[in-house]
Amino acid sequence: MRQPHFRRLRLERLSPTEVADAAARFRGDPRADTPRGDEERAAELHRVTGGNPLLLRALLEEPQGQAGPAHGGPFARAVSTCLHRSGPAVTAVARAVAVLGEPASASRIAQVLECGQSTVDRALNALDACGVLDGVTFRHPAGRAAVLEATGPDGRAELHRSAARVLRRAWSPATAVAGHLLAAADDDTQPGTRGAASEDIDVLRDAAEDLLAANDAHQAMRLLELADDSCDDERLRQAVRIRSAQVAWRFDPAAAERQAGTLLDAARAGRLDESWTQAVSELLVMQGRVADAEGLRPGPQTADGDTSVVDAVVDRGAEAAERLLESARLTDAGLARTAQAVRSLICSEHPERAVTWSGKILQEAHLCQAPGWAAVFSSLQAEALLRTGDVRGAHARATAALEELPDGYGGTFAHAPAAVLIRACVAMGREGDAAAYAERQVPPRLMSSLHGLDYLRARGMYQLAAGRPQAALVDFCEVGRLMERWNVDRPAYLPWRTDAAEALLRLGKARQAEKLALQQLAHPDARMPWVRGVSLRLRALAGGAQQRVAVLGQAVAELQRSGDRLEAARAMADLGRALQADGSTARRASMLRAAWNQAQECGAAGVCKEILPDALPQDRDCDRDQDRDRDQDRARSASELAGTPTEARLSASEQRVASLAAQGLTNREISAKLYLTVSTVEQHLTKVYRKLQISCRGDLPMDLELGSTGSVRH
Repeated sequence: MRQPHFRRLRLERLSPTEVADAAARFRGDPRADTPRGDEERAAELHRVTGGNPLLLRALLEEPQGQAGPAHGGPFARAVSTCLHRSGPAVTAVARAVAVLGEPASASRIAQVLECGQSTVDRALNALDACGVLDGVTFRHPAGRAAVLEATGPDGRAELHRSAARVLRRAWSPATAVAGHLLAAADDDTQPGTRGAASEDIDVLRDAAEDLLAANDAHQAMRLLELADDSCDDERLRQAVRIRSAQVAWRFDPAAAERQAGTLLDAARAGRLDESWTQAVSELLVMQGRVADAEGLRPGPQTADGDTSVVDAVVDRGAEAAERLLESARLTDAGLARTAQAVRSLICSEHPERAVTWSGKILQEAHLCQAPGWAAVFSSLQAEALLRTGDVRGAHARATAALEELPDGYGGTFAHAPAAVLIRACVAMGREGDAAAYAERQVPPRLMSSLHGLDYLRARGMYQLAAGRPQAALVDFCEVGRLMERWNVDRPAYLPWRTDAAEALLRLGKARQAEKLALQQLAHPDARMPWVRGVSLRLRALAGGAQQRVAVLGQAVAELQRSGDRLEAARAMADLGRALQADGSTARRASMLRAAWNQAQECGAAGVCKEILPDALPQDRDCDRDQDRDRDQDRARSASELAGTPTEARLSASEQRVASLAAQGLTNREISAKLYLTVSTVEQHLTKVYRKLQISCRGDLPMDLELGSTGSVRH
């Protein structure tokens, strides 16, 4: 190069045609024999390499059959070689372009590197000339990846922090700035250092809210965690941690429990700012830790002067709960209030409304891509379905709630749907499935939450079904002890006294059982039909036989009003047995059969077996009668359509139903009297109306009777 005749020749980049020729000459390019493939391949090669022979050869040396240049492969090494030959200034600009990404521009690069604009312009021209860049964009992601890797973690972290400052001054979107802050934290070899600028903390929080609006809760949580780790202002850190705990409920309730526990510890140590007390209290309520939540309330605490969370749930009423749900929107901060409103409906006289509302909110949770929220409202819907007597539906929704939780979930919330599953399995006669949940090890922290009370009650019911009433009594009494200790003793929420009374009856201790039932009847909640119904049922079973029929009749009426079909079926079965002891054999059979039918409609095979152990053969006979009726209907359909004579033929089942309907009995009364389901009664009446050419039960003749030939005369 020192010779006097030396001249420097500038070689221009290869044209697309020249790239095609070079690719065809390169041994190992199998597509050289296909002209059409060569043309398309050459265009792609020219786009990626810009016609740089070094980059072209490296790209052709990449292994065939992969989507693009491999990480650390020939092409990536060639890009690094180009930068090394171009000098440190060009390399620095390439690194800034790689870090900035799409928002890169000559002016921003100069600000990030804190250098002159002319220096950046010369470097960009050089990078464009060698085919690495196309303007201010890498021609291929592999080139950008190679530059970032060669920069090293500390260098990348510093560039990301500088880029964040530049973008923040340019009022770029918070998510763009936060992305660089997060990338810097990931690359920093000494993470966890606090003392970030307050502007950075604000940006991280704002970006987290933007991501939450887009239903990206996981990335939002990463930003909040970075804000927590970077903040040295204790009050600001508390706000960030509260927000993190709220967001965690979207996808991991166990994480929310841990964070709320940390905040509770801060409150007990006097380090929690009073302005965050309400938010922390609501987080604890979502975990069922009502005693801890009550302890955070300002002012003196008295045993009977405060309204507990459970009191608020029970006393709200269906109308007030629905007004709240109509005006509320599912949010992180409003999750506890929304869940409490649904629970208020479960405890009200209209639990079926809780089924509808929890279903609507569940759809919203799925739209928000929040499996944690979905688990909460699936569990609440399962409780509501069980409260109305829909055992199959409760089992399905409780199972769905558990499936929404992360694998290896270690929180206490999972015991809420598990409790519903245990009770549903017991009612369905699936004690083995119930045992899988009821015989698990209980974490000690579970006993500080309402979820623990639900679980203990469910486990007690399993113990009863398994023939262990003494173990069941222990669980029920522990529930009562905790409810009284926490000042949440509300039978409308959890009737532990009648649960314990049932266990005492199994142990032959009727007087103690009656005492507990009377205590529950004296509770203010006994004004509610469901509480009064279950209390009257146990009062009748534990008391003397003289008034048992009358008291059980009241229990049946109250439970039917409450909407709990399964508890009503149990009371009807007890009434049937009491009628037998009272000498009313016919009414006894009718009542037992009606109770069995209602329990069967609920999907409670276990309860059916308790009511009528030999009912299955009878049910098959009933099914055969109905099949025979359907066959007779089909055989007569042609003549009926043609206009059959005035004398219509009814099946025996249809005639019995029509006769009772003509006497003024309701469909439910007919079902109880004839051992049929309500839907079967309705089907029979529809056929009767068609055959008699009438439109309603009011047109049924009062002297309807069955002749010897089966024809109806009136």
